[in-house]
Amino acid sequence: MQRLNLNYNPDVLSCLANLSNDEVFTSPDLANKMLDLLPQDVFSDKTKRFLDPACKTGVFLREITKRLIKGLEQEIPDLQQRINHILTQQVFGIAITELTAYLTRRSVYCARNANSQKSICTEFASHQGNIFYQPIQHVWKDGKCELCGASETVYQREESKESHAYGFIHLTIDEILGKNMNFDVIIGNPPYQLSDGGAQASAMPIYNLFVEQAKKLNPHYLVMIIPARWYAGGKGLDNFRDEMLKDHRISELHDFPNSSDCFTGVEIKGGVCYFLWNNKKSNNDCHIYTYDNGKVISYMERPLKENGLDIFIRHNKAVDILKKVRRFDEISFNTIISSAKPFGLRTFIKGRNEPYKEQFNNVTLFQNKGIGYIKREEIPINRQWIDQHKVIAPYAVGTGDGKTDWVKPIYAGLNTACTETYLVFGPFENKEICENVMSYINTRFLHFMLTLKKNTQHTTKKAYELVPMQDFTKPWTDAELYQKYQLTQDEIAYIESMIRPMDKGE
Repeated sequence: MQRLNLNYNPDVLSCLANLSNDEVFTSPDLANKMLDLLPQDVFSDKTKRFLDPACKTGVFLREITKRLIKGLEQEIPDLQQRINHILTQQVFGIAITELTAYLTRRSVYCARNANSQKSICTEFASHQGNIFYQPIQHVWKDGKCELCGASETVYQREESKESHAYGFIHLTIDEILGKNMNFDVIIGNPPYQLSDGGAQASAMPIYNLFVEQAKKLNPHYLVMIIPARWYAGGKGLDNFRDEMLKDHRISELHDFPNSSDCFTGVEIKGGVCYFLWNNKKSNNDCHIYTYDNGKVISYMERPLKENGLDIFIRHNKAVDILKKVRRFDEISFNTIISSAKPFGLRTFIKGRNEPYKEQFNNVTLFQNKGIGYIKREEIPINRQWIDQHKVIAPYAVGTGDGKTDWVKPIYAGLNTACTETYLVFGPFENKEICENVMSYINTRFLHFMLTLKKNTQHTTKKAYELVPMQDFTKPWTDAELYQKYQLTQDEIAYIESMIRPMDKGE
């Protein structure tokens, strides 16, 4: 019989379940890995100020406080005096809700109220201490918040209910703290997104606003963990991506394609990353680390922005492969791919189960979960494609993990159309060309090039931008493509380690 360890005292902040995959809790282990990016002498300097602008559990401030207590031991020998100095002069937080404010104070001050008798700090006059929260409202204009873009239909609520109007991006630091204050280090894990009021849980990113606001405060160091979807831009992120890629002050980037490596049991499509921004850095190179299963699998010192590209290439080993492909100066494969809603039909459009009697007006419709039949006149746009040979492939593919996502093309012959569940490749002159195109789509080479821009399930026309065009008078195999682009055995092995083979029967 196994004995219970009665001395086991787990850290409660390691045991908290995440509220959602939008606002996830940071474990003490992860918080300390992020703190390790900083020069450790900041924890031995009693003049340095630290800010977490998005407190949830208080884990960052708690771990900072622990390091300062140790680092200032020689300079401030008296423990109580040292704690009082650290908590009143050095450690500050802005909570995202009233509940997280209480939780953060409990983690840092060991009391719900900073000025209570149970607080480890004996010098606070107010219950908030230096961990601030105040309920505020969005600033509505034309159905959106002017400051964060939240949907009025979703977040216009009674004052007693949580509005998700986060203080750090709705107020100035002076308005929050009530005094002019500069920070040496800003660190945190901001909220990731807000519902934009669209269909099917549509959401807009918000973490970029926290990063941008933090930079405006001009700290010496900034460390944040955020979703990695910004690498390729996308919804609301194009300007943020451009600014991040051009920002030479980002000195380290730690990339986790699988979010579970940071947040156990949480799926964040496209993975997550954390970075170190150093205001004094002047050169353009960045230390880039890639992780898998908790281990560094790749490291390279290189610019975030490669010449001629507007995205971040997340895989270090992919950079040289991409350069070889680009030397051929071929047009993009995406020039033969339609935009979303190729026939103007939304996903919820369903054809009837049985064909119409009028053969000319009866069109086979590839739709979500099967096929149906629709009248020709019910198709709003691109009717000329109906009677042409074409290939279609799903718009949504997998989860954003290139190792497991696989595009499954379908030959869509004459008298066919599709809803926005699919994109159209073509049209082409005959079925043989379609089959040659499908042979190319079925290669691991194409999927590898696709993953350079695809880091979510959305496989848009733009996601295929780095995939080169081929001669489709013939079919293609991986062996032919590897030879054409003069890839080495190491490069081939890397591609095949990154892209799983298509299962038999797929």
